[in-house]
This record gives sequence, C-alpha cells and structure tokens, in this order.
Amino acid sequence: MRAGLFLEFVDPWINWDWLSTHIPHVLDALTEHVELTVIAIAIGLAISVPLGVLAHRNRVLRLVVLGFFGAFYTIPSLALFALLIPFTHLGGTTAEIPLIGYNVLILVRNVLVGLDAVPRDVLDAADGMGYRSTARLFRVELPLALPAIFAGLRVATVSTIGIVTITALIGLGGLGSLIDEGQIENFHTPLVVGTVLTVALALVADLGIAGAQRLAIPWARPA
Repeated sequence: MRAGLFLEFVDPWINWDWLSTHIPHVLDALTEHVELTVIAIAIGLAISVPLGVLAHRNRVLRLVVLGFFGAFYTIPSLALFALLIPFTHLGGTTAEIPLIGYNVLILVRNVLVGLDAVPRDVLDAADGMGYRSTARLFRVELPLALPAIFAGLRVATVSTIGIVTITALIGLGGLGSLIDEGQIENFHTPLVVGTVLTVALALVADLGIAGAQRLAIPWARPA
C-alpha cells in the first residue's frame, strides 16, 4: 500500500452531491447568462438593421460605421470593462455596452452583405412596378437580405454567449461565474458544469436560429 494513500483526495470531474444541492445556483447562473445574451443581441439587432440600411445608401457613412465599430471590436473586453466601470459602475450596463458593440460590427456587415447581394434587375423590376423607396426596402430588399442577416445573427449569438462568461470578472457572467468559482476554489465540478452548459447553450441557440431561418425564408432552403 502506498504511503499517504488515506491523505490523498482526487477531485472528480463531476461531484454529483455538490450538483444536486446547487441546482438553483446553476439555474440562476444559466438564467442570467441567457438574459445578458438576449439583451445584447436584441439591442444590437435594433441598432444594426437601420444603421446597415443607411450605410448601404451612403458610402461615407459605410466607411465611418465599419471603421468605428471595427476599431471598437479590437478593444479587449477586459480593457473595456476597466474603462467603463468609473462611469457605469459594476452592473448590467457595463457588461452590455461591450457585448452590444461587438454585435453591431458583425450584424451591420451582414446587413450590408445581404443588401449588396440583391440583384440589380430585381431592384429595377420593383421600381418598374411602382414601389417607392421604403416599400421596396421592406418588401424586396430586406427579405432578400435575410439569409445573410440570419447568418450574422447566428455568429453574433454564439460569440456573445462565449463573451458573456468574461463578465464574471465584474460580478456578473452567468455561467462564467461557475467557471470562475471552479478556478478560484480549484474545484472541477462548477468549472465543468459552467463550461458544458455554455457550449450547450451556444449549440441550442444556433440550432434555434437556424430553425427560425428555415421558417422565415422557406425559399432559401436547399432543394
């Protein structure tokens, strides 16, 4: 028998006793993660679609928008948190500003890609049918741009779910708080649970958006 055997403790990857007594804690973290993600995506989409439409019609604005949010995207999230905390303090606002800013770049680019891809002859046909600019936008251009917009939405959503974990460093973070807890306490279970649920949430969100895309634009389904 090896010396010190009774003094050794091997931390299992999943401690089921801990998990069974911390289910409410895990569910609270999952709920917070979903809320932070949904808010960031919803506001990012609300900003990106009209901004993308305007940028599509104005080349100068396109350069300004892509340049500004491209520069914003290069700033590490931790640095943004540090810059924002003196003004917005610890809380949801500090977490959401970087998340929304990162989303806007992805979504605006895809709005522009989608609108740029609308065939010129389709636009000419819509003009010939008497569509005014606004009607043409909502009834022709945006519907045809939806595949690209949905593609951007999928990327932005999965990216946001991953980045949300970092907000644990400012007291939020949803599932990131479990990962942080596991690292600080050198305890595998919350770390593994937080990581697995983050990956699962990203997969579910991606599949959900893909399903919504199939329902919203049936003409884009492969034959």
